[in-house]
Amino acid sequence: QVRLVESGGGLVQPGGSLRLSCVASGEFGRMNLVAWYRRAPGKQREMVAHLFDEGATKYADFVKGRFTISRDFAKNTWYLQMDNLEPDDTGAYDCGMGRWLSVEFWGQGAQVTVSS
Repeated sequence: QVRLVESGGGLVQPGGSLRLSCVASGEFGRMNLVAWYRRAPGKQREMVAHLFDEGATKYADFVKGRFTISRDFAKNTWYLQMDNLEPDDTGAYDCGMGRWLSVEFWGQGAQVTVSS
């Protein structure tokens, strides 16, 4: 079983920055994908960023160069650096781990609120 624990959410003003972290534990040797998704109020979960083991990344169009996904293999941890945050970025951010484009395990969610 794989367990993912997130941290780093919070309240930030528009234009501010936050960094989310996700730590994995358990048996995840088969997994080659780490990811961030989000659930905005009244909307379905949507992909924010994918990062594959070989380094390939994919971002949602709304990221527009503001977010960066990265990983520290030694710490079993990946991150989402979010800069120039906008009110529309408000939501619950979920980290995920899986194979190819299929997320098999999810974190508990970290609330991000962008408001003045």
